[in-house]
Amino acid sequence: MKQQLIEIIYRLFEFEVEPVVTRPQSKFGDYTTNVALQIADKVNESPRVIAEKIATELTATGMFKEVSVAGPGFINVFENDSAVLASIGKTPERFFDNQRIVFEYSCPNAFKELHTGHLYQTIYGDIAARLMLLGGANLQRTSFGGDVGLHVAKCLWGIIIHLDGEHPDKLREIEDDAFTRSSWISARYVEGSRAYEEDEATKHSIDELNKKIYGFHNDNDHKSPLALIYWVTRQWSYDYFDAFYDLIEVESMRYYAESETAPTGLAVVTEQLKKGLLEESDGAVVFVGDESKHLHTRVFITSKGLPTYETKDIGVIWLEQQDYNFDHRFIMTGNDQKEYMRVVFAAAEAFQPKLAGTMTHMTNGTVKFADGQKMSSRLGNVTRALDIVSIVREKVKGLTDDESIVDGLTLGAIKYAFARYTLGSDIAFNVDETVNLTGNSGPYLQYAHARARSILKKLDYSQALPQTIYDEDRELIHKLAEFTDIQSAAIRSLRPQVICNYLFELAQEFNRYYEKNRVIGSDKEIHRANLVSLYADTLRDGLGILGISAPDAM
Repeated sequence: MKQQLIEIIYRLFEFEVEPVVTRPQSKFGDYTTNVALQIADKVNESPRVIAEKIATELTATGMFKEVSVAGPGFINVFENDSAVLASIGKTPERFFDNQRIVFEYSCPNAFKELHTGHLYQTIYGDIAARLMLLGGANLQRTSFGGDVGLHVAKCLWGIIIHLDGEHPDKLREIEDDAFTRSSWISARYVEGSRAYEEDEATKHSIDELNKKIYGFHNDNDHKSPLALIYWVTRQWSYDYFDAFYDLIEVESMRYYAESETAPTGLAVVTEQLKKGLLEESDGAVVFVGDESKHLHTRVFITSKGLPTYETKDIGVIWLEQQDYNFDHRFIMTGNDQKEYMRVVFAAAEAFQPKLAGTMTHMTNGTVKFADGQKMSSRLGNVTRALDIVSIVREKVKGLTDDESIVDGLTLGAIKYAFARYTLGSDIAFNVDETVNLTGNSGPYLQYAHARARSILKKLDYSQALPQTIYDEDRELIHKLAEFTDIQSAAIRSLRPQVICNYLFELAQEFNRYYEKNRVIGSDKEIHRANLVSLYADTLRDGLGILGISAPDAM
């Protein structure tokens, strides 16, 4: 309908406009538009008069069943039944068509375990990436994390203490399992962090160790005992990342390590210092902020000559541009990184002006548990991503006797719980609500799909699109016909909650339909069976966008 409006407005008023068209409650129409209110100032007539003129033109096209004007100038349109049915199954808008997109998210650090923030960001990022692909993007998923830096030195110090010295052979005693090894490494990091805070001599030792770790890269040292410990345990971290991504069934990412990005970033920073875009201050190299633009001053090279996160982030931008020649770059971090990333983007655009407008920073909130805190008494003082998966999995076991679908239901519960929230808001994670067959949850929609498939097993039907809309069908078919527009809206905004809200409303609409209209044994059995099939397929496809499986039985 949008194209018809554009043409009619140009014909009537001789200017172009992008009309806002939405789907109202089905009793008001298949579409509604407030375009008359949008253009009233330009036309210099009342919105109601403008709306009536447009409605007359829409009716004259013969493409619509009914066109009416409501209130101050809203235009409500019912499509012909054939048009409603034809809209089902259409391809959504390809908003990112042929764009080279780099999307950086997840971003765990080597030598640490993933926490709930990583779990949320990885899952949300994977869904947003799916939306980009659905919208036609030429997509490259990337991730960026620290394999050098103080946290690595703390961990390596703990490992050396645990091994009674620099004995890489003793690493063979650690169980050959990615999750066990990662947990062991994390424990060593905790020990090193505690010692760093409590003992000045240890702090000095760890600071010196930090410099040595950079040397492993600069000198290409893969043979000294300490270097061997570093390279082996770093690989253990990478193996753990891969294992965890497999566990939660998300696509893996091209991982940029800080050791890789730091040299590139240092080269850029050194060049920009010579150009005068950076300044020296007390032996450090800084980007001087601009308070009028709410940009604060940041250090890019410390007084000890070491690159900061800022320099490493510049490095990853330059490498991603070099490797993928992106048209647009998205990066997702926590809300606490907003001001930091503003400075990094401002510096990058100052260094390379063509980057202006090509980068988008997406920020996520904090995962809080049922008591509203970051940590829950129910979950203890543990916020490891793996523990959340395990806790939800145990709860899911109470929903089904079929062990083969437990993992799918577990991930469905977690992914849907995260996808429901607007990006940037905090996430209230309640295990009981997350694993629920009656509320707005992933398992509820998975059960709704299984229930529809169980109905279809008892029927002989054609799996064809309905050819007729009976009065009792209109609400359900109206909802099914929304799916393409819903996908387009989710793609354009990268908001998976649009999909979540739609699927829950669709399931409720089907329940109302099924309660009032007998399928098996009715005189419209084949027609209604095809509606059930279309409903089940829509649920399956919508859950698939969220990375959630749709079991045929539960």
